[in-house]
Amino acid sequence: MPQIIPAIAEDGSLYRIEKMEAHRRGVLHLAISVFVFDGDVMLVQRRAASKYHCPGQWANACCSHPHWEESAADAAARRLREELGCTLPLHDRGETTYRADVGGGLWEHERVTLFRGDIARGDLAFDPNPDEVSEVRWASVDALRAEAARAPETITPWFRIYLERWEGLGVA
Repeated sequence: MPQIIPAIAEDGSLYRIEKMEAHRRGVLHLAISVFVFDGDVMLVQRRAASKYHCPGQWANACCSHPHWEESAADAAARRLREELGCTLPLHDRGETTYRADVGGGLWEHERVTLFRGDIARGDLAFDPNPDEVSEVRWASVDALRAEAARAPETITPWFRIYLERWEGLGVA
């Protein structure tokens, strides 16, 4: 069943659109991104090889889209459970907008609500969904920036944008 997500009209109102149509047409739509930290290191995930775009690339803890009439906070908590099999308190850290070519004729053109969660690594019990995530690790922002500069093809386009904008994102 196609996923219906909120897209943003020129007048700022929301309308319903099927997720893949939004990505094919590059339509501005709502999204969420979750960042999980233990001190100065961040949890990152490698996207499963079966993902429809950016397979095998590294990204922040999770990203997705709210369903139609679902709040951003509920979507963030849902996707953290669905992708990483965990729950933790998340705090809204504002919004950012970007547009990125994610390959295969698909575009991410998103107004993203950013969420941050903080937890000690040893206290985070998670069980990644293999249909979503192939690997997880903890890394510093500086190490991830160096990796993105050295091998940009290993990092998702949106995560590279986040790393470039890091100081202004509000999740640090």
